[in-house]
Amino acid sequence: MALSSMTGFARSHGTSGPYTFEWEFKSVNAKGFDLRMRLPPGWDELEAAARKKAAEVLSRGTVYANLTVKRANAASVVRINEDVLGSVLKVIGALSGKIDAVAPSMDGLLSIKGVLEIVEPEADEAEEQAAKAAVAMAFDEALRSLIDMRKREGAALGQILSQRMDEIERLATKAEAAPGRRPEAVKARLAEQIAALLETSDRFDQDRLNQEAILIAAKADIREELDRIASHISQTRELMGKGGPIGRRLDFLAQEFNREVNTCCSKSNDLELTNTGLEMKNVVEQFREQVQNLE
Repeated sequence: MALSSMTGFARSHGTSGPYTFEWEFKSVNAKGFDLRMRLPPGWDELEAAARKKAAEVLSRGTVYANLTVKRANAASVVRINEDVLGSVLKVIGALSGKIDAVAPSMDGLLSIKGVLEIVEPEADEAEEQAAKAAVAMAFDEALRSLIDMRKREGAALGQILSQRMDEIERLATKAEAAPGRRPEAVKARLAEQIAALLETSDRFDQDRLNQEAILIAAKADIREELDRIASHISQTRELMGKGGPIGRRLDFLAQEFNREVNTCCSKSNDLELTNTGLEMKNVVEQFREQVQNLE
């Protein structure tokens, strides 16, 4: 199964009878899946089926789906509400003998709320149902286009993530072979430190110092961290090989990578090993940033 990004864009459009319509999809990163639809008044019945279809094929990302619909020969009609106008004129007639005022003008009468009405022409039910069926099919088309684009983005992300794994593996191998990790190098550094301490005072117990040196050397060993990094690399490659919605699991592994690399850096008492650890930490951060875009 291919990897998919959470970002994408798609459009679909069509006509049905007097109706023309267009879907526009935009997908962005999110922790879960959320479909946010904007439909024209009277088209809400499409929402439930659309949500079900999208949830079946998408597992992460916020998807904005906007539908615009226009109907040809659907110009609004302006008409006068005779009942309201009659009531207004009746009131004006009743007040004309009581109040000395200028007679109302035509535009003044028409500006009174309720006198003018804007009426939408009635739609043909059969044409409207046919249009809704066509719009539902266009939703499926836009959804497929969005999925295709997310997969193309996912394929590109997969290549980048594979390169990051290769870099982490190379740096882990470099850390493994660092001269500072060799037993003789560790022994030499500890011997210098013990000698320096003994020179400052004759009160140190040399046997006790040797025991402490062994403990220090054990704590400074990064063998365990390097083994876990190798395991994480293997798990990451296995997940990427399987594909599908693996973004959350890779994000967890990215955190584990970061933890192990930080431990390596904190244990290191060798400049070359420290620099290698810092370089690896930078690559792990790049890996984590790219993983945030995966479904």
